[in-house]
Amino acid sequence: MSDRIPRNPADDYSEEMAQQRREFVSAKTSTPVNHIGHYSVDPASTAGNIENFIGVAQVPMGLVGPLLVNGEHASGDFYMPMATSEGTLIASYNRGARLLRESGGAKVTVVDDAMQRAPVFVFEDARQARDFGLWIEDNFAEIAAQAETTTRSGKLRNIQQFAAARMRYLRFNYTTGDAAGQNMVGKATFVACEWIMANYPGIQRYMLSGAMDTDKKHSQLNTLHTRGKRVIAEVTIPAELLQKTMNISAEALYKARSINQVGSFMAGSNNTGAHSANGITAAFIATGQDVANVAESSAAVVFADIDAEGNYYLSITIPSLIIATFGGGTGLATQQECLKMIGCDGPGKVHKLAEIIGATVLAGEVSLMSAVLAGDWVTSHDALGRNR
Repeated sequence: MSDRIPRNPADDYSEEMAQQRREFVSAKTSTPVNHIGHYSVDPASTAGNIENFIGVAQVPMGLVGPLLVNGEHASGDFYMPMATSEGTLIASYNRGARLLRESGGAKVTVVDDAMQRAPVFVFEDARQARDFGLWIEDNFAEIAAQAETTTRSGKLRNIQQFAAARMRYLRFNYTTGDAAGQNMVGKATFVACEWIMANYPGIQRYMLSGAMDTDKKHSQLNTLHTRGKRVIAEVTIPAELLQKTMNISAEALYKARSINQVGSFMAGSNNTGAHSANGITAAFIATGQDVANVAESSAAVVFADIDAEGNYYLSITIPSLIIATFGGGTGLATQQECLKMIGCDGPGKVHKLAEIIGATVLAGEVSLMSAVLAGDWVTSHDALGRNR
């Protein structure tokens, strides 16, 4: 048998080719693949999402809700599908959802929206690079017009500039409609850069990405300036309800937050909260998001306070939530069903999805924080998370 994975350039997305590849890998590795090949999706529908298709990875999915969201785009009760293999996770998020609901719901706001590509231009010296930056400012309208010839939904919002040595880093910020937009803004920025090269003398060379867009890796720049959607979820929990539901006082939870802030700072963490990546990842898998974007989307700023009546205010700011309701994996059959469950299929729904995910994350934060203090963390995992 050849060592090359079977392919058919004329029709590679067929059940016949998927079967050939399953038989190939089974023979090569002496591993039966009985489960991988059981699926309901049409192999043809995976074109553009996967290469060398052989089947599906079946991740258990659970339901969280009712989750009460008070957003500008999402309003009311939602039942959030979440895909994970971590025991206790769905139970914990449901406990948090109950607390949020009895507190009047999570108030969620999308405060910013931008996707970046960040080219770098190299000159003979720093003065030439500085002068180039002034020209970029003067010619922004034409640069935007060139970039937008490649897309119907992408709009160039602004260009940030950063100087270092003889380089000028330009951070192109776009709005991208219902798409996450990484590929969209890459193509748009390439066309804009080619126009710049043709119209500005003295550029030695440029790179389409100088790494200041920090694609699929965390950066402090994204925390400050946003990549994707900047979402803030907040709630004020009555002190008596917190004690009754979570067996913890508002004062104890508030003091713990102060200690955790110090620990996060000392560790150099990109997140002052408990585990936002858990909820985001589970939501991403269920709704067809690019899961690698959790690298950026997991950054979070948690803030807590106690009001004059002793009630507990909690908020989480997610500065780089990279999501879509169009394109990528959102068109796959399973993921379409999940998006329909929360009313986020179709055009104009990406901010609604952002608000629902923000509320979901907030539910998980308050639940885990409380469990750690109340002593429920270890016992819950012992009861629900043991699968040896």
